[in-house]
Amino acid sequence: MDRNHLERCHEMGNALTASTSAPPHVYVSLEAEIPEVLYRGMKEFIGAHPHWDQYRVMSSALAHFLFQNGCEDRAVTERYLNDLFTQPES
Repeated sequence: MDRNHLERCHEMGNALTASTSAPPHVYVSLEAEIPEVLYRGMKEFIGAHPHWDQYRVMSSALAHFLFQNGCEDRAVTERYLNDLFTQPES
């Protein structure tokens, strides 16, 4: 998928959001191919930390990447910091 395709999808999503008065937290389904070693690592992590799931891991990883690479969106920063300082649930 190239950047232009991603931007067109985002623009179409914004048009839909504007016309349907979306809730404050909108979720987008994402499909990605990742190296098998990362998949195995994620499965092992989730197995050892049952309060995490694949969606939380991927969302946290993406927020971390964006924050570390200069994204200034407040929601991204909040997600990054929340995941950084969240204590494990008992």
